[in-house]
Amino acid sequence: MLQLRPNCECCDRDLPPATQAFICTFECTFCTDCTNRRFAGVCPNCSGELVRRPVRPPAALERFPASTERVTKPHAGCKAG
Repeated sequence: MLQLRPNCECCDRDLPPATQAFICTFECTFCTDCTNRRFAGVCPNCSGELVRRPVRPPAALERFPASTERVTKPHAGCKAG
């Protein structure tokens, strides 16, 4: 099951479980701006494709909540988390 991480690991922007998050196959998580402007749709960690993270339906989100663990990693052009 996807973790649904709560933030962009580059700029640390909050990412609610909605359509503003992008992930790779390892669940590295980025906001729309970082995905498009900084990384051109390619994960800086694994070089995999960044795709829109699926939205968990509200009933499932209630039963299986999003992660609260914030993940940040230093990448070129990112603010320090």
